[in-house]
Amino acid sequence: MMYKGITLVTGAAGFMGSHLVEYLVSLGVRVRATARPRKDTSFFDNLGVEYIPADLTQPDTLPPLLAGGVDRIFHLGAICNFSTPYEKLYPTNVAGVDRFTKLAYEAGVSRYIHVGSTSVYGPYRGVPFREEGPRDPQDNYGRSKRDGEDVIWKLIREGFPAVITRPCTVYGPRCNDGAGKAFSRPTSIAAVPGNGRQRLSNIRAEDVAASVEHLSHLDSAIGQAYNIAEDTNPTLEEALTLAAETFGTKAPKLHLPLWLLKIVAQIDGRLSAPKGRIPDLEYDAVRYLYDDYIVDNTKLKATGYKLRYPDFGKSMKQIKSLQKI
Repeated sequence: MMYKGITLVTGAAGFMGSHLVEYLVSLGVRVRATARPRKDTSFFDNLGVEYIPADLTQPDTLPPLLAGGVDRIFHLGAICNFSTPYEKLYPTNVAGVDRFTKLAYEAGVSRYIHVGSTSVYGPYRGVPFREEGPRDPQDNYGRSKRDGEDVIWKLIREGFPAVITRPCTVYGPRCNDGAGKAFSRPTSIAAVPGNGRQRLSNIRAEDVAASVEHLSHLDSAIGQAYNIAEDTNPTLEEALTLAAETFGTKAPKLHLPLWLLKIVAQIDGRLSAPKGRIPDLEYDAVRYLYDDYIVDNTKLKATGYKLRYPDFGKSMKQIKSLQKI
């Protein structure tokens, strides 16, 4: 499938969205970017990208996004944290998706790529997460992403040409939010959570961008879900040590019991809430550290996509080289 019209990216001002916009521009694509209204649009101005502010919770701001011949949409617009209650996630992550996808369907777009999250699967059950496995999230964020997916699955059954993607922990240049920030910038993590032997699944933001663009060209991908993850599964201690080496910080040596970490997270959450701040350590995120978290990427690779950063260790060395430039 080739595209001659406008490619729209929602959530374009976010970490993953900015990488996708950058990648599309490098391919010579005509990009329209959107996110909530903001004063600083220099990132898009410098790339020569059209920027139209909009808000998924404000219906009157959405129709202009689809004007002028949009034929492909990458939807990344969402609230992405474990601290926001479901009733505040719902207007954007569920109702916003419902509102926007219906407009896209009515506009007759050729392809809609939904960039979701592996959080829809819920806690680890001892086997790698696969696309056909159960979706049983245990936290508000995961529930909102599952419910947002369900909106799209319903439209797919009605003929909507959509593809659902599920990145795991995303890291890389410019990451300042989510679990991936621990592997993307200098941090002051002083202790390893738990025994440190929990195996992780991660993915570089550049691979998220390239893989969703790849999937957008495949007619066979319509009506399918795809995990997006690297090939390797470093332990938590290995990953934190590599991050410390990358950014020139001290690698954590002490181990903090997870029960104590949950108490610290709970306190941090209570102190952060009145300030409207998302805590660095979110209580629900700690629950993911009790077990491995391994995501199967076989289905994505079977489409012919070749990971740019398949190995976490080599990826971190590449990021380290960028620090010297």
